[in-house]
Amino acid sequence: MTAAAERTDVLAQARDQVLERGEGLTEEQVLAVLRLADDRLEELLQLAHEVRMRWCGPEVEVEGIVSLKTGGCPEDCHFCSQSGRFPTPVRSAWLDIPGLVKAARQTKETGATEFCIVAAVRGPDKRLLDQVRAGIRAIREDGNDIQVACSLGMLTQEQVDELVDMGCHRYNHNLETARSHFPNVVTTHSWDERWDTLRMVRDAGMEVCCGGIIGMGESVEQRAEFAVQLAELDPDEVPMNFLIPNPGT
Repeated sequence: MTAAAERTDVLAQARDQVLERGEGLTEEQVLAVLRLADDRLEELLQLAHEVRMRWCGPEVEVEGIVSLKTGGCPEDCHFCSQSGRFPTPVRSAWLDIPGLVKAARQTKETGATEFCIVAAVRGPDKRLLDQVRAGIRAIREDGNDIQVACSLGMLTQEQVDELVDMGCHRYNHNLETARSHFPNVVTTHSWDERWDTLRMVRDAGMEVCCGGIIGMGESVEQRAEFAVQLAELDPDEVPMNFLIPNPGT
């Protein structure tokens, strides 16, 4: 088989498997797709669009995000300007409950259906969870029925249960990169700690929002690894970001 025929075969197999049969690609198949020549990009984008239309449809959900606690995070995620370990301009700041209610109201007015409360922390302590609970209660008392999501770092089972009790609809917690590359990006916690949080969230019935960042020194092989690891979680949303380096990180 010629190289051109082999490339065509990779795409044909991917189309049949993913689009027609609804079966995910293996890590080896993902890697083969990633290694296709640049002149196949338009064909790949077309296939991605068809997969999206077949399995998700044309609708787009609008979501607003507000930071309840910004900066001063104790973790050393090398890409993040909110880490307290790096000399960036970001300084620790908290948003009060009235500010949270106002942000939720403004988000609802845009037509958004989801409002995500985020915090730059390793994981939530009692103070933070109390604030989130009070914030969700105040949003509801304001007459706002927007769905509330949270992104508060790594969780224990007890904290997962608390968020469910508060009415948290979706939880965002990114794996960031492939398991094999993670130690090159973060040293203060492990990839498995993130994975365990996501598993508990899924098992508790909350929707899972999980993605990562491309361009942090990972290899093409590790991108394929990452894609398959994400798929194993069966997330409801997959935010994919591309690294824009910030001074100090």
